[in-house]
Amino acid sequence: MNIAELIKTRRTERGLTQADLAAQAGVDKRQIRRYEVGEVQPTLSVAPAIARALDLTLDELAGEAGPRRVDLAGDWWASWQTSKDGEEVITALEVRMTQRADHIEVQTTTRGIDVEDGGYHWRGELRLWDNELLMGWYAAAEGGVRSKGTMYFVLHPHGVNMRGRWVGLSYDGKIQTGWGAVGKSEEDARAVIEELKRDAGT
Repeated sequence: MNIAELIKTRRTERGLTQADLAAQAGVDKRQIRRYEVGEVQPTLSVAPAIARALDLTLDELAGEAGPRRVDLAGDWWASWQTSKDGEEVITALEVRMTQRADHIEVQTTTRGIDVEDGGYHWRGELRLWDNELLMGWYAAAEGGVRSKGTMYFVLHPHGVNMRGRWVGLSYDGKIQTGWGAVGKSEEDARAVIEELKRDAGT
Protein backbone atom coordinates (compact mmCIF):
# COMPACT_ATOMS: atom_id res chain seq x y z
CA MET A 1 0.00 0.00 0.00
CA ASN A 2 1.45 3.38 -0.95
CA ILE A 3 1.43 6.39 1.36
CA ALA A 4 -1.64 7.96 -0.30
CA GLU A 5 -3.70 4.78 0.15
CA LEU A 6 -2.40 4.31 3.68
CA ILE A 7 -3.38 7.81 4.80
CA LYS A 8 -6.88 7.48 3.37
CA THR A 9 -7.41 3.93 4.68
CA ARG A 10 -6.19 4.69 8.21
CA ARG A 11 -8.11 7.97 8.33
CA THR A 12 -11.39 6.24 7.48
CA GLU A 13 -10.65 3.29 9.82
CA ARG A 14 -10.21 5.77 12.67
CA GLY A 15 -13.42 7.61 11.77
CA LEU A 16 -11.67 10.87 10.92
CA THR A 17 -12.75 13.30 8.23
CA GLN A 18 -10.17 15.05 6.10
CA ALA A 19 -10.87 18.17 8.18
CA ASP A 20 -10.25 16.23 11.43
CA LEU A 21 -6.92 14.93 10.19
CA ALA A 22 -5.95 18.35 8.86
CA ALA A 23 -6.66 19.94 12.25
CA GLN A 24 -4.58 17.32 14.08
CA ALA A 25 -1.72 17.64 11.59
CA GLY A 26 -1.82 21.44 11.50
CA VAL A 27 -2.40 21.70 7.75
CA ASP A 28 -5.22 22.82 5.49
CA LYS A 29 -7.91 20.26 4.58
CA ARG A 30 -6.98 20.64 0.90
CA GLN A 31 -3.49 19.38 1.75
CA ILE A 32 -4.92 16.13 3.16
CA ARG A 33 -6.87 15.65 -0.09
CA ARG A 34 -3.63 16.16 -2.04
CA TYR A 35 -1.88 13.53 0.12
CA GLU A 36 -4.71 11.04 -0.38
CA VAL A 37 -4.78 11.33 -4.17
CA GLY A 38 -1.00 11.01 -4.35
CA GLU A 39 -0.43 14.49 -5.69
CA VAL A 40 2.18 15.21 -2.97
CA GLN A 41 3.60 13.47 0.08
CA PRO A 42 3.71 14.89 3.60
CA THR A 43 6.83 16.87 4.39
CA LEU A 44 9.10 15.81 7.22
CA SER A 45 7.70 18.62 9.39
CA VAL A 46 4.10 17.36 8.94
CA ALA A 47 4.62 13.57 8.81
CA PRO A 48 5.02 13.03 12.60
CA ALA A 49 1.68 14.74 13.32
CA ILE A 50 -0.06 12.70 10.63
CA ALA A 51 1.50 9.49 11.96
CA ARG A 52 0.32 10.31 15.51
CA ALA A 53 -3.21 11.11 14.35
CA LEU A 54 -3.36 7.83 12.41
CA ASP A 55 -1.73 5.79 15.22
CA LEU A 56 1.21 4.85 13.01
CA THR A 57 4.95 5.00 13.43
CA LEU A 58 6.90 7.09 10.93
CA ASP A 59 8.28 3.85 9.47
CA GLU A 60 4.74 2.56 8.94
CA LEU A 61 3.65 5.84 7.35
CA ALA A 62 6.65 5.67 5.01
CA GLY A 63 5.81 2.06 4.13
CA GLU A 64 9.02 0.70 5.63
CA ALA A 65 7.62 -1.18 8.61
CA GLY A 66 7.12 -4.90 8.91
CA PRO A 67 3.75 -6.54 9.48
CA ARG A 68 1.09 -4.51 11.26
CA ARG A 69 1.13 -4.99 15.02
CA VAL A 70 -1.78 -6.57 16.81
CA ASP A 71 -4.29 -4.09 18.21
CA LEU A 72 -4.77 -4.65 21.94
CA ALA A 73 -6.64 -1.43 22.72
CA GLY A 74 -9.96 -1.78 24.48
CA ASP A 75 -11.59 -3.37 27.49
CA TRP A 76 -10.19 -6.64 28.86
CA TRP A 77 -10.33 -8.77 32.00
CA ALA A 78 -7.18 -9.46 34.00
CA SER A 79 -6.92 -12.40 36.41
CA TRP A 80 -4.18 -12.88 38.99
CA GLN A 81 -3.02 -15.67 41.24
CA THR A 82 -2.11 -14.08 44.55
CA SER A 83 -2.47 -14.85 48.25
CA LYS A 84 -3.80 -13.37 51.44
CA ASP A 85 -2.86 -14.65 54.88
CA GLY A 86 -1.10 -17.61 53.25
CA GLU A 87 -4.15 -18.72 51.24
CA GLU A 88 -4.34 -18.64 47.44
CA VAL A 89 -6.69 -16.03 46.00
CA ILE A 90 -7.60 -15.80 42.31
CA THR A 91 -8.83 -12.32 41.46
CA ALA A 92 -10.30 -10.92 38.25
CA LEU A 93 -10.85 -7.29 37.37
CA GLU A 94 -11.64 -5.18 34.36
CA VAL A 95 -8.85 -3.20 32.70
CA ARG A 96 -8.73 -0.75 29.83
CA MET A 97 -5.79 -0.76 27.45
CA THR A 98 -4.80 2.14 25.25
CA GLN A 99 -2.19 1.50 22.60
CA ARG A 100 0.20 3.74 20.73
CA ALA A 101 2.40 1.70 18.43
CA ASP A 102 4.15 -0.88 20.67
CA HIS A 103 3.42 1.03 23.89
CA ILE A 104 0.33 -0.01 25.87
CA GLU A 105 -1.06 1.77 28.91
CA VAL A 106 -3.18 -0.31 31.27
CA GLN A 107 -5.64 1.08 33.82
CA THR A 108 -8.05 -0.84 36.04
CA THR A 109 -11.71 0.09 35.78
CA THR A 110 -12.78 -2.15 38.69
CA ARG A 111 -10.99 -3.44 41.79
CA GLY A 112 -12.09 -7.04 41.34
CA ILE A 113 -12.36 -7.64 45.09
CA ASP A 114 -13.41 -5.42 47.99
CA VAL A 115 -10.92 -3.00 49.50
CA GLU A 116 -11.19 -4.88 52.82
CA ASP A 117 -10.01 -8.03 51.04
CA GLY A 118 -7.04 -6.29 49.40
CA GLY A 119 -8.60 -4.87 46.22
CA TYR A 120 -7.10 -1.71 44.76
CA HIS A 121 -6.89 0.21 41.51
CA TRP A 122 -3.61 0.12 39.62
CA ARG A 123 -2.12 1.36 36.39
CA GLY A 124 0.82 0.21 34.32
CA GLU A 125 2.54 0.05 30.99
CA LEU A 126 3.43 -2.80 28.67
CA ARG A 127 5.72 -2.93 25.66
CA LEU A 128 4.76 -5.24 22.80
CA TRP A 129 7.69 -7.14 21.27
CA ASP A 130 7.41 -8.91 17.91
CA ASN A 131 3.62 -9.19 18.22
CA GLU A 132 4.06 -11.98 20.78
CA LEU A 133 5.59 -10.79 24.07
CA LEU A 134 4.50 -8.08 26.47
CA MET A 135 6.73 -6.83 29.28
CA GLY A 136 6.05 -4.02 31.68
CA TRP A 137 5.22 -2.72 35.13
CA TYR A 138 2.26 -1.95 37.35
CA ALA A 139 1.80 0.28 40.41
CA ALA A 140 -1.08 0.91 42.78
CA ALA A 141 -3.03 4.02 41.84
CA GLU A 142 -4.27 4.59 45.38
CA GLY A 143 -2.09 6.51 47.82
CA GLY A 144 -2.19 4.12 50.77
CA VAL A 145 -1.32 1.01 48.74
CA ARG A 146 2.35 0.17 48.19
CA SER A 147 1.90 -2.65 45.64
CA LYS A 148 3.99 -2.40 42.50
CA GLY A 149 5.88 -4.80 40.27
CA THR A 150 6.52 -6.27 36.84
CA MET A 151 4.45 -8.23 34.32
CA TYR A 152 5.51 -10.63 31.56
CA PHE A 153 2.96 -12.06 29.12
CA VAL A 154 2.97 -14.23 26.02
CA LEU A 155 0.26 -13.21 23.56
CA HIS A 156 -1.99 -15.91 22.08
CA PRO A 157 -1.23 -16.26 18.32
CA HIS A 158 -4.66 -14.81 17.50
CA GLY A 159 -4.46 -12.05 20.12
CA VAL A 160 -7.43 -13.40 22.12
CA ASN A 161 -5.61 -13.62 25.46
CA MET A 162 -2.29 -13.21 27.23
CA ARG A 163 -0.69 -15.50 29.78
CA GLY A 164 2.30 -15.03 32.01
CA ARG A 165 3.54 -14.02 35.44
CA TRP A 166 3.75 -11.05 37.71
CA VAL A 167 6.33 -10.31 40.40
CA GLY A 168 5.70 -7.55 42.87
CA LEU A 169 5.85 -5.95 46.25
CA SER A 170 2.79 -6.80 48.32
CA TYR A 171 0.97 -4.53 50.74
CA ASP A 172 3.04 -5.86 53.65
CA GLY A 173 6.40 -5.42 51.89
CA LYS A 174 6.94 -9.03 50.81
CA ILE A 175 7.93 -9.90 47.27
CA GLN A 176 5.34 -12.20 45.72
CA THR A 177 4.78 -13.81 42.35
CA GLY A 178 1.95 -15.61 40.64
CA TRP A 179 0.30 -16.44 37.36
CA GLY A 180 -1.39 -13.68 35.40
CA ALA A 181 -3.79 -13.77 32.49
CA VAL A 182 -5.71 -11.29 30.37
CA GLY A 183 -8.75 -12.23 28.30
CA LYS A 184 -11.77 -10.68 26.65
CA SER A 185 -14.08 -11.94 29.40
CA GLU A 186 -13.75 -12.77 33.08
CA GLU A 187 -14.35 -16.43 32.28
CA ASP A 188 -11.57 -16.45 29.66
CA ALA A 189 -9.05 -14.83 32.01
CA ARG A 190 -9.89 -17.18 34.89
CA ALA A 191 -9.75 -20.22 32.58
CA VAL A 192 -6.23 -19.29 31.46
CA ILE A 193 -5.12 -19.04 35.11
CA GLU A 194 -6.53 -22.51 35.81
CA GLU A 195 -4.79 -23.88 32.72
CA LEU A 196 -1.46 -22.35 33.81
CA LYS A 197 -1.85 -23.81 37.30
CA ARG A 198 -2.74 -27.24 35.88
CA ASP A 199 0.21 -27.24 33.46
CA ALA A 200 2.58 -26.27 36.29
CA GLY A 201 1.10 -28.85 38.65
CA THR A 202 0.09 -26.26 41.25
